Amino acid sequence: MKRFELIAPCHFGLEAVLKKEIYDLGYEITQVEDGRVTFAGDAEAICRGNIFLRTAERILLKAGRFHAETFEELYQGIKALPWEEYLPADGKFWVAKASSVKSKLFSSSDIQSVAKKAMVDRMKQEYFMEQFPESGASYPIRIFLYKDEVTVTLDTTGDSLHKRGYRYLGSKAPLSETLAAALILLTPWKADRIFVDPMCGSGTFPIEAAMIAAGIAPGMKRHFLAETWDNLFAEGLWEDCFSEAEELVNKDISVDIQGYDMDGDIIKAARENAKRAGVDGMIHFQQRELCDLHHPKKYGFLFLNPPYGERLEEKEALPALYREIGEAYGRLDAWSMYVISGYEDAPNYIGRKADRNRKIYNGMIKTYYYQFLGPKPPRRNRKTEEHT
Repeated sequence: MKRFELIAPCHFGLEAVLKKEIYDLGYEITQVEDGRVTFAGDAEAICRGNIFLRTAERILLKAGRFHAETFEELYQGIKALPWEEYLPADGKFWVAKASSVKSKLFSSSDIQSVAKKAMVDRMKQEYFMEQFPESGASYPIRIFLYKDEVTVTLDTTGDSLHKRGYRYLGSKAPLSETLAAALILLTPWKADRIFVDPMCGSGTFPIEAAMIAAGIAPGMKRHFLAETWDNLFAEGLWEDCFSEAEELVNKDISVDIQGYDMDGDIIKAARENAKRAGVDGMIHFQQRELCDLHHPKKYGFLFLNPPYGERLEEKEALPALYREIGEAYGRLDAWSMYVISGYEDAPNYIGRKADRNRKIYNGMIKTYYYQFLGPKPPRRNRKTEEHT
């Protein structure tokens, strides 16, 4: 089977998490850059990457890379790529996105126009056709320029991988599914440890935790653009990979995952989202104020995505909110707490310096992943401790 270079974009600052995921799937990492991990694989790797990777935003098939400082160099570089190996004669192809950073060519619309012309000219040359019907499957192209290095890719995913297919309703500022999964995977939490999100909103943190615990592949309940690429994928390959995902699910696992929110309507939405994700029986959702947070057991994990205070009136309320978070955490015995926030002064009001602090970009917003680490449970007493 033909080998490809595949690029998996991710949130800036979370490349190591994605790298481990790809290794665990059995593929070779060829390059790690800011916000993306490149790995080698065949057509099956494209299927499995889309279905199984929790922290990637999409899977891009790398068509080529070259240096270009002028539009003529861009044209020639793209025309030199073997488009006939990727695009059938009736394929619908266009440059869906062109981005440029620190490069002499910076106009996205001009890059898109020149690239499309170069692709068409190459296709004319190889297929001996003057017109292309573009009536078949869709093949969107994504082009990235960085310091005049041009990377040309085909998007195999379609809708971003954060769209698992379970979010029917959301809160005002929901955490993306890929980011939530990455933040959980950054911690030592396992399915046998308590998991509580006291400000759960539409339930993303608890739902992603339950999916991880049950081995539910994030892409099981959705479709991908490349499923229609009959020229690159053997018949039945996608079905085989979906079947592999089904076989790995284990919902019989015992978990203690809880989600709370002060808004009753949001809790209803969270329950519906969990049901659509197939994990509603694994999560306890309840309408509850943060000040009412308590848990009798030790060694649990607290995950929070509180408001960032982007608007002035919201920012004024943050000190009191983070003091309340600190007080709630203080009532728990030997727990760890993980807070993603755009509020730099959060630890000051929580009342404790974070043991670790990781900068992560949530979209265009710079955030901090504050990690307050509790003690590990005694190894010999761990099972007893968690069942008392």
